[in-house]
Amino acid sequence: MECTSCTNAASHPRLRDVIGQAAQILTRAGSESATLDAEVLLGHALAMTREQLIVMADSPLGAEPAERFQSLLARRLQREPVAYIIGGQEFWSLDFQVTRDVLIPRPETERLIEVALLLAAQMRSEQPLRVLDIGTGSGAIAVSIAKELPSARIYATDISPSALAIARRNATLNGVVERITFLCGDLFAALADHEAQFDLIVANPPYIRRAEIATLKPEVSQWEPSAALDGGADGLDFYRRIAAQAGQFVAPNGTIALEIGAGMGSEVTSILIQAGCFQDVKIVHDYAGRDRVAVAKVAADRNCSN
Repeated sequence: MECTSCTNAASHPRLRDVIGQAAQILTRAGSESATLDAEVLLGHALAMTREQLIVMADSPLGAEPAERFQSLLARRLQREPVAYIIGGQEFWSLDFQVTRDVLIPRPETERLIEVALLLAAQMRSEQPLRVLDIGTGSGAIAVSIAKELPSARIYATDISPSALAIARRNATLNGVVERITFLCGDLFAALADHEAQFDLIVANPPYIRRAEIATLKPEVSQWEPSAALDGGADGLDFYRRIAAQAGQFVAPNGTIALEIGAGMGSEVTSILIQAGCFQDVKIVHDYAGRDRVAVAKVAADRNCSN
C-alpha cells in the first residue's frame, strides 16, 4: 500500500531548494542580498528563524506556507524592502516594528548610540539625565538609549503622528514606554509646553541631497518616506535649523550629537560653530572611516544665531 503522506511530502520542494530558486529570481530582479532576503521571507512565512531553516533545510515546503512565501516574494520583486514586508527590523540587538511611515533603522546609526552612551557616561549629575531625540521616527534611537540608561528620562519628538504611534509601540515592545515622553511637532516646536533643558540632544535628521533621492536604490527612493530622507538642496537644511534652535534647549555643560552623512563633517562643523551656541565641535567616524556623528558642547554665552 502506497504511503500517501510520503508521496505528498516528496512532491513538495525542500526548503533549501526553495531558497536557492528564490535567490536566483531575486538576483535577476536586482536584489543585492538575494539569499538573505529569501531566507528571511521564507522564515517569516514559516514562522521560523534562519537557524531553524538551516536545521530543517531538507524538509518539504507545504502548500499553504508556499502560497504565503510566494506572496511575500512577489512584494520583494517589486523592490519593497524586506523590513516593510515582514514588519520589523533589528537594531541595537532589539526588535523594532516598522511600516512605510518610518525610515528603516540602519546599522550605521548604531554609531550614534555608541557616541551618546559615551557622552552620557562622562556626565555628572545628581538628577537623572534628560535626553532628547529629535525626529524619532521608529523610536530606534530613543528606545535603544532608554534600554541602556535605565535611570535616564527620554523625550522623543516627531512631526508625524503616525511615526510617533510606531515609536510608542516599539517603546512598549521593548519595555521602556514609561520612561519616554513622545511629543508631536516640528523639531523643537513639540517642546513648547514642556520642560526644555536637556543634558544630551541626539538626532538622525534627513541629510540626503534632494536631487540625489531619485538616484538611490528603489528600496529607498520608492518606498521609504521622503520626509525622512530629504535634507534640502545640499542635504544640510536640518542641521542649520537644529543648530539655530538647539542652544536654548541644552542644559549647562550639555551636548548634542547628530548623525551626519559621509563627507559632511566640515560643513556641519561650520554650521554648528557659526550658530554661536556651540564649542568643542568634533566629528566621530564610523568603523569604515567615514564621517558619521557630529558632537558639540553648548557654549557658555549661548550667543545663538536665532
